[in-house]
Amino acid sequence: MSWNVQPIIEDAMAAAGRAVTFDTAGQIGPACYFYREAARLLGLVANTGIPADQQQSWLIKARDYTTRADALENSAPPRSPEKAQSEDQKSMSKVKFFFHQALDADESGDKDAALEMYMKAVELSLETKKVTPDEKLQLKLKKLATQALERAEALKGITQNKPDTIRSVGLRAVPEDSSPSEEPSAPAAAPASSSSGRPALHRGDSAHLVVTGQSSYSKEEKLVLERTSRINKNEFVPFMSVDLREQFRLTMPYTDKSGFLALSPKQSKNFARWARPDEICPNPVMFGENGVDCWSIKQTVVSDCSFVASLAIGALYERRFNKKLITSIIYPCNSKHEPVYNPFGKYMIKLHINGVARKVVVDDFLPVGKHGELLCSFSTNKNELWISLLEKAYMKVMGGYDFPGSNSNIDLHALTGWIPERAPMHSEEGAFNKDAFFTTLFERLHRGDVLATVATGVLNQADADRAGLVPTHAYAVLDIREVKGVKLLKLKNPWSHLRWRGNYSELDTRHWTEDMKAALKFDPNSAAMFDNGVFWIDYESIIKFFDVFYLNWNPSLFKYTFCLHQSWQAGLGPMKDAFNVSENPQFVLDVPATQNKSNVWVLLTRHITQIEDFRENNEYITIVVYKNNGKRVYYPYEPRPFIDGVRINSPHYLAKIPVNAGVAEKINLVVSQYEKTTTIYYTLRAYSTIPFTLRKIGSSFEYKKEISGEWKAGTAGGCRNHKTTFLTNPRYQLNLSSVCNLLINLKGPKQYPIGFEVLCVVSSDQNSPGAFTTKSSGDFR
Repeated sequence: MSWNVQPIIEDAMAAAGRAVTFDTAGQIGPACYFYREAARLLGLVANTGIPADQQQSWLIKARDYTTRADALENSAPPRSPEKAQSEDQKSMSKVKFFFHQALDADESGDKDAALEMYMKAVELSLETKKVTPDEKLQLKLKKLATQALERAEALKGITQNKPDTIRSVGLRAVPEDSSPSEEPSAPAAAPASSSSGRPALHRGDSAHLVVTGQSSYSKEEKLVLERTSRINKNEFVPFMSVDLREQFRLTMPYTDKSGFLALSPKQSKNFARWARPDEICPNPVMFGENGVDCWSIKQTVVSDCSFVASLAIGALYERRFNKKLITSIIYPCNSKHEPVYNPFGKYMIKLHINGVARKVVVDDFLPVGKHGELLCSFSTNKNELWISLLEKAYMKVMGGYDFPGSNSNIDLHALTGWIPERAPMHSEEGAFNKDAFFTTLFERLHRGDVLATVATGVLNQADADRAGLVPTHAYAVLDIREVKGVKLLKLKNPWSHLRWRGNYSELDTRHWTEDMKAALKFDPNSAAMFDNGVFWIDYESIIKFFDVFYLNWNPSLFKYTFCLHQSWQAGLGPMKDAFNVSENPQFVLDVPATQNKSNVWVLLTRHITQIEDFRENNEYITIVVYKNNGKRVYYPYEPRPFIDGVRINSPHYLAKIPVNAGVAEKINLVVSQYEKTTTIYYTLRAYSTIPFTLRKIGSSFEYKKEISGEWKAGTAGGCRNHKTTFLTNPRYQLNLSSVCNLLINLKGPKQYPIGFEVLCVVSSDQNSPGAFTTKSSGDFR
């Protein structure tokens, strides 16, 4: 293969020039990066089949650049490790935690809980004050204890004498000698449960959605949810309102009874210890004063790029639209429903897994390397925990940090409950309309209706290196623009380094006109100073180098929802349903007539309980949509499918069903599979802007009998065209005592086309509904 190495050499020389500039200015970090980038590119040049003398020359040059980078790094002053909290600081954190839990309970009217927390704050303040030699800390503790005691005494008076006349309006003020960033808060008190035990489950997955059918679950559905609650040897029960009263204040730091998570091989290689946040940083917080920051997210050695990309676009959504999304699933939280640091080390995360939101409880132990570095994803903003804790909760569900990877459809749905859709750009069906897709993504992304990532497929390594892309890797879509007819996307590599090197990259000097720079507020020279993994790329290059878009749609686009949790037993129906779907799970979607066109979206979610299922991905499922007036479908292509679903090995499949105006419809939904070998548990959830009903088509037959037979030489009479031998075929007689429904199913080896006829020999009432003389199974199959 011949290579045009000149562009690579030019890129290498440009990187080397930048390295020298930073080196001269004493900026060691950027200088080392660009020296190594120049060496990498020259290494590519040396391996392109150029003459030996040129090859040696470029390798020597690359070695020189690497040597200079090593020398600079060795000369850099060592980074001082973050100091851990002292025992006195840890106690102070707990005092503040109790105090602000008390404030939250006080404001919500839960006086008993408030009184208990105020007294705990007083007791711990006095205990810590006795043992600490720090005079400033003693004064802080005394002030907190005084405030807590005064309010506790006031509450006692309210409880006994004046229950409704005094309100603690001013108690939210932060003590004068405490900075806002140090102030932990507490979970808002939830309303007391009206009945003992866990409340009934509910079919809605978003607070605004109206459930269109029976809200409680059937016995079968409860069994499905129970069986798929045990995931990778841990129990993750459905999340309910009672879980908002989970206890986070403990007598000692919380340790997960499930033990430490399994580490990946890359983590194990550098692993030193498990450490709590207060052991590795002086002032742990959930996130900073400005909220979560997508630019601070950094993936390390855990192979969860799609999950980290999902965190990035979730954080960007919160910042851009000022709406809580991924932070709303972390507990404990304060009265503003913002997650807070818990000095007792216990956290609860609400993840949408296996058809419903589920409760995941973790401790705050994080894996630390031999040089004090975190061996998990983290925030580059000091002391922030939200990234590491969300990743840990998700990895717990997935069986540990040795995670084989998934895709952003799965990850974003788990984090947000938003509706997943997969949009392949190079499918065999050729259904991808790139212009229409760009227009939709442009409009919907800017309105906050959708979250998006884009992933590469398998790439030749040389092409990937030249392009600056990672094969089979997910990138967060941060922005989408169209400037002077040029379609562009802004992407983020979750590694926080390694960027696109083609059109509209920071290295591109041809396409970045002054007008383009001004329109996008982008300076390639400034961007080139350091690689943070964020880059602009033109849409045509996306189509060429990337494989699939993953979209997650906001459920608030719809008003109505309904779901069913079901199982499909391994022995029910054929392994392959290419010829017969009569025993497949089938459902009827009943949509009333409306004045305007509308859509019903139906999401099929297969429940996964073993990490091996993620690794192997052997189950291929889909939904096939028919217009059959609600009657059971027996053959996959009679009638022809209205929407013939693509069988994919992802847990989620979305069918978008258009509904015409002015016509009431009964739409058939058939769950289909490819080579089903095990029992499948799944959830079918529909979303719509109009009311609808969704129900399962059950069996209308109470009695069943099966007879085995055979064709032999003397009984193989052929079809009716063979008049002399036709009646020698095997024959059976069926006697029915009353009018009923009857289903006859003939099965035989698939290499032989077969069929049968039914003749009514005697009928007591020729005028009864459904009376017939003869019926045929139709064309031989």
